[in-house]
Amino acid sequence: MLEQVDLTQVNWARAQFALTAMYHWIFVPLTLGLSFLLAFFHTIYFKTGNEEWKRLTKFWMTLFAINFAIGVATGIILEFQFGTNWSNYSWMVGDIFGAPLAAEGIFAFFLEATFFAVMFFGWNRVSKRFHLFSTWMVAFGSNLSALWILVANGWMQFPTGMQFNPDSARFEMHNFWEVLFSPVAISKFTHATSSSFQMACLFVVGVSSWYLLKGRHGLMAKRSIIVASVFGILSSGFVAFTGDEAAYTVASKQPMKLAAMEGLYDGEKGASIIAMGIVNNTKEVGDNQDPFIFDVKIPGLLSLLAKRDIDSFVPGINDLVYGNKEHNVIGADERMANGKMALANLKAYKNAKELGDSASAERILVEFNKYRDDMGYGYLNKPSDIVPPVPTTFYSFHIMVILGTLFPVIFLLFLFFAKKGTLQSQRWLLNLGLACLPLGYIASEAGWVVAEVGRQPWAIQGLMPVSVANTNLTTGTVQTSFFMFFALFTLLLIAEIKIMMTQIKNGPEEN
Repeated sequence: MLEQVDLTQVNWARAQFALTAMYHWIFVPLTLGLSFLLAFFHTIYFKTGNEEWKRLTKFWMTLFAINFAIGVATGIILEFQFGTNWSNYSWMVGDIFGAPLAAEGIFAFFLEATFFAVMFFGWNRVSKRFHLFSTWMVAFGSNLSALWILVANGWMQFPTGMQFNPDSARFEMHNFWEVLFSPVAISKFTHATSSSFQMACLFVVGVSSWYLLKGRHGLMAKRSIIVASVFGILSSGFVAFTGDEAAYTVASKQPMKLAAMEGLYDGEKGASIIAMGIVNNTKEVGDNQDPFIFDVKIPGLLSLLAKRDIDSFVPGINDLVYGNKEHNVIGADERMANGKMALANLKAYKNAKELGDSASAERILVEFNKYRDDMGYGYLNKPSDIVPPVPTTFYSFHIMVILGTLFPVIFLLFLFFAKKGTLQSQRWLLNLGLACLPLGYIASEAGWVVAEVGRQPWAIQGLMPVSVANTNLTTGTVQTSFFMFFALFTLLLIAEIKIMMTQIKNGPEEN
């Protein structure tokens, strides 16, 4: 079956989806985090009646609106691509994947969009209490929207609550609540949202630092920094907690992703975490080369994080490709054999049904069900196909962790000097806060690279490779649309940055 697949076209389709997703994710974290910061600012204004807090809230609300509008545009395009470039995937799993996307539109986006209008235009038009309520509803709606999207993504990473229908050759939802409360979906939602809060706090601190460096809007900048730093510290603690839970979930549900994140080729007991390292790019599965040119290890910590036992065995890439009988690790080669049996039985079952041979069909179906959980492996050409790009996954993961560890220190420093009343004189710290603004975006994007590149080659973990999920389009068609989207998204990003910078330079409205 794979011989008929144009892998060049598949790779261009993957590149186009990655392009759209990464552009879209530039806007999403700021929307998720800044919405709650707006709610905090607005609440303080409601409680104090201080007009300075109103000016402050309206200023950040304007930046939120600019970001929100462009984020919606890229998000709509992203969802349409499931139909244009991944129609096989949409047809086979639409019964499951479509449910959370529909819920996102009905229960979250409408809530968010409706109250957004009241929040942005409701000053002096509705009661102060209802106006504040609208701001909080935008915050909850934005993050509820993220919940449904991440539930859909979590199901792709750990398919649950479904069953395969051999008559239609489609995956169908069996238990909605299993899909919603999947451990992968929960860990993805909590980690993605908490890291978005952290990134939005860095954005507010960075912009406010620029004002202090320029000697403008000092009171607004200091108040913004204090609220954002407190929320940033709380968010950072939550990021650490959810990150630990996410790694634990990945270890049990996607062990190959964990091995790639740490560059672990040979499994071991008391496995070490690589604190930092340089990957050996010539390393191949099964060879004797060292995985790293240089590394710094923390002994036993990977086993502790992955299995909650410092002496436990963590499988490596070679174990997952070739198997490890001593530790009951089934290799991809065995799973490929099972998958090919499943596909052969599925074809024989359909033939028997077409011939009206019910007895044979029932007998074949029993055989199919023995191997169906490994069905996706039957599409692979060789066992090493299950290995994701290790250097990309490793570096993205470590960039995310290192930056995520740095950010709470920055927030603490800002709070320390703000309490001393010397914040404005600490120009080195203000420059550092300004520099951390793009670093927040880098850390956030790196996290999504880990999540998506680390699960390759799967569109649905273990059940459907990306090469089977695509639409039957020509390579030229996908290439053309890729460059069209690249130009469009780049223009949108330039427009966003220009409008944002203009608004920041103008600053909050004067009394």
